[in-house]
Order: sequence, then structure tokens, then C-alpha cells
Amino acid sequence: MTRFPAPLKPGDRIAVTSPSSGVSAALWPRIEASIAALRARGFEVVVGECMADDRVVSAPKEQRAAELVAMLSDPLVAAVVPPWGGETSIDLLDQIDWDALGEAEPTWLVGWSDICTVALPLTLRTGWATLHGGNLADSAYAAPAGLLHWVDVASATAGPLTQTSPGRTRQGWDDYVSDPEVATMTLDRQTRWSVLGGGDVEMSGVLIGGCLEVVSPMAGTPYADVRGFGERHAEEGLLVYVEACEHGAYDVARQLHGLRLAGWFDHASGVLIGRTAAPDAEKMTQHEAVIDALGMLEVPIVLDTDIGHTQPFLPLINGASATVKVDGGRGVVSQRLG
Repeated sequence: MTRFPAPLKPGDRIAVTSPSSGVSAALWPRIEASIAALRARGFEVVVGECMADDRVVSAPKEQRAAELVAMLSDPLVAAVVPPWGGETSIDLLDQIDWDALGEAEPTWLVGWSDICTVALPLTLRTGWATLHGGNLADSAYAAPAGLLHWVDVASATAGPLTQTSPGRTRQGWDDYVSDPEVATMTLDRQTRWSVLGGGDVEMSGVLIGGCLEVVSPMAGTPYADVRGFGERHAEEGLLVYVEACEHGAYDVARQLHGLRLAGWFDHASGVLIGRTAAPDAEKMTQHEAVIDALGMLEVPIVLDTDIGHTQPFLPLINGASATVKVDGGRGVVSQRLG
């Protein structure tokens, strides 16, 4: 049974730490603008010590793990939101006191990209719901029409929470250095969700997944036992979602094969693949990589969903039951709390 954190409400404390990469001087104005946006919503925001940018991670792993656990287990903290992802937060996994977190009341951990490295095992090992979609730097954005801001998802007191794909994306990223207070995504390209093999689909299950590059190295370890999670939810099935950040099609194919061989899709009732700007390979496209690795699965596979390293970002709750519909290229996701 998934343990959902209490809904966020005005006056709650949101804590900021960097389990992975810290914040450079050039990007602090964006972080300050995002903190201001959260404070404007009525939240108290506190910033931890692990925020430096002089190395690939914000602080030694022992310090990052201790600060993260302290924030997540602090009854005065309602949510922990890193500034963004990074590269190597996998070094935290054997430093985190998972037993202490399992005994604590759940707190929202919000983030994506390298933060999936912590969020996925937090759901799998403790039963906490975690929120994929939106880091602190994304918090100044207004949600595009059809989608919810991560704050609205974490603040919900009842479900279902229904979101509809906007049908638009953009090439590249907003320039936080020249415009740190940008609050509207420039979505200037059309996009559509598609079902592998064609047609429309409706599928339901418990959501679980993350960024392919950072979750695939955990497959087969005690920190990413999605097969075991699927066994516990065998009656409902899983909606497994993955998205590639930057790896080319050959790497993506290998990683997806690895997850399949590790049993990630044994209890899947459907698979969501995030839209990616990552490159095709010489003899394989990103879509062909999915077909090569997962095409033999006898479950629906939906391509180009709004959950990846391209704008916009559709927040998903790891551990939540959900229904996904695709109708004429439009995706609709309804998530249930509790």
C-alpha cells in the first residue's frame, strides 16, 4: 500500500537541498526566482548547506545523504525539492538510512532527472509516494493548459487528478541566465502521443519509473526491485514509465533490454515512453530502440509522452494508481491519491 504524504498547504515548509549537482553563481538568480514563486504561494522555504557547485556533486556523499534524510524525516518539513538533477547521486544509495525513513511519516520528495535515483528506491523500499516532474528551477513556470503544477499535485486532497497533453513542445530550453524569472514555457512545436502499433488505448495500473540513464544502472540491485514491486501490485499491474535524457538509440535499446531482463515489465499493464531530444543512431531511431527492446511485450506502449527531458512536464506520482488514455494523439492521465 502506498503511503501518501500529507497534502501541501499554505504555511508549510519546503526544504531545498542538492542530493546531486549544486548551483553555480550564474544560475542562483533562477533558484531565487523559483523560491520567490513558492513563497508567493504561501510556503516557507528553507535552503540547506549542500548547494555548492565546485565539483560534480554539491558536497561529500555522507553530508548529502545526512541532510536529505534529516529533511525528509523532519516533521516540520512538508516537501523536499532539489534545484535540479545532476549526474551521480547513485553514490547516496548505500549512505541513506532507509530504515529511518521507513519509520518516519512520509514527506514529498519532488524532482526528476538524477533525482529519480533517490525517488525510485524511496517508493520501492519505504512505500512513500514520490513526485516525478518539476524541480525547484521549474517551479517558477506556470503549468501549460491541460497540465498541473507540481505544487497543485502535492496539494491535492482528493482525486482523480486529471491532466491532458497540451500537444505542444519546444526545441531546447529557456535561457535561465539571461532571463532568470521566465515563467512561461515557449511551446512552439506540435507533438502527439502515439501507441506502438497504431490506434488508441486505455490502460490502468500503479505508476513507477524514472529517467532511463539513471535508473537502469540500479536494475538488479536492492534499490530498484521493480519486479518485486510488481508482484505486490500484481492484481492491478504497473504502468512503467521511462524517458531518455541524452543517450543515443543504441544505448537506449541496451538499457531497455536490461530493464526487461531485470523483470521491470513482468507485471506491467502498460508502458509510457517519454518524448526525447536524444539522438537517433546511424541504423536505429529512438522509436526503433523501444521496439527492439520492448516490442515483444504483450502490453500497450505509448510513445512521446510529456514526461521527459523536453518541455512541458507532466507530474507523475510514483506509487499512485492511474489511468492513461490515448485518443487521436491526445493523452489523458488520471491519478488517484490513496
